[in-house]
Amino acid sequence: MFQKVTKVVGQVAESALSIAGIRTVEEPHYIKRSLTEAVEIREYGPRIAAETTVSGEKQGALNTGFRRLAGYIFGGNHREAEIAMTAPVGQARSGGDDIAMTAPVAQTGSAEQGWTVRFFMPSKWSMETLPTPDDDTVRLVHVPAETVAVLRFTGDRSAQAVAARTEELMNTLRDKGIEPTGEPTSWFYDPPWTLPFLRRNEVTVAI
Repeated sequence: MFQKVTKVVGQVAESALSIAGIRTVEEPHYIKRSLTEAVEIREYGPRIAAETTVSGEKQGALNTGFRRLAGYIFGGNHREAEIAMTAPVGQARSGGDDIAMTAPVAQTGSAEQGWTVRFFMPSKWSMETLPTPDDDTVRLVHVPAETVAVLRFTGDRSAQAVAARTEELMNTLRDKGIEPTGEPTSWFYDPPWTLPFLRRNEVTVAI
């Protein structure tokens, strides 16, 4: 009982902090350098992610994908033992493991081909130790080491805002003579209730 109360208190505290844009979740490690005042280059090592593909318009797909993946990390998996976490963002249901949330939430794709929404797993987990998702639409994937160009912005993260920032990023790379090697991806670090001017949003592309 005490453990459940402690979890709830922690969740309430984290929700309050997130309103002000204060993040308490783990991020994948990277090395960065500035390309311009607005764009930076990051080098990420190999990572593991849980991902799902959703059809439909961008925002609706993001919401659906988020719910599926949240179900997995909040206990929708095949493991019987509960794992104590240092920064849980949800309470595990009976019979499932609780996996800490990380940032960012990544989205890529199109309305025609479907949108892939991805949660990066905390670094303490491996493919061998992560529990199998209950939901067949959720899959665990290896994300290889990569170098990406990143443009960070706050405020509006609608499809129109993301498209405008993506165009800005791609124009910057073209002006610098850098050829992208993948499709642009949107990264979101904050929940919807974070004050817009404090949100951390990013558009990225592999180079």
